[in-house]
Amino acid sequence: MLQPKRSKFRKQFRGKMRGKAQRGNKLSFGEFGLKAIGRGWVSARQIEAARKKITHVTKRSGKYWIRIFPAQPITSKPVGVKMGSGKGDIQGYVVTVLPGRIMFELGGVPAAMAKEALRKAGHKISIKTSIVEK
Repeated sequence: MLQPKRSKFRKQFRGKMRGKAQRGNKLSFGEFGLKAIGRGWVSARQIEAARKKITHVTKRSGKYWIRIFPAQPITSKPVGVKMGSGKGDIQGYVVTVLPGRIMFELGGVPAAMAKEALRKAGHKISIKTSIVEK
């Protein structure tokens, strides 16, 4: 699963999700892309599930690029623990995705296969997506 090799601080603030994606909003590598329409957190597990689905549908032909990386740690406290006594333990990593962000790119496969792979990958992600092409 994707996560940072090392970080300066263990825990982070949650941050805001305002505006639209200023960078990473154009296709750079492949002919087809999965673009975020909604906004939210995408977890490392969701990225991995979508990656597996793309690999499965394309039968490992062509090439794909993952354009997002989960670098923000998410904490939660165990069930049944009372309020207070500090921030919880790290449960996983997420990336904040804003509308317009290209999350996955795909190239070197037929158009029908690419669209099907990206459509199925979009089901694995918790925000609304659309398929874009060059």
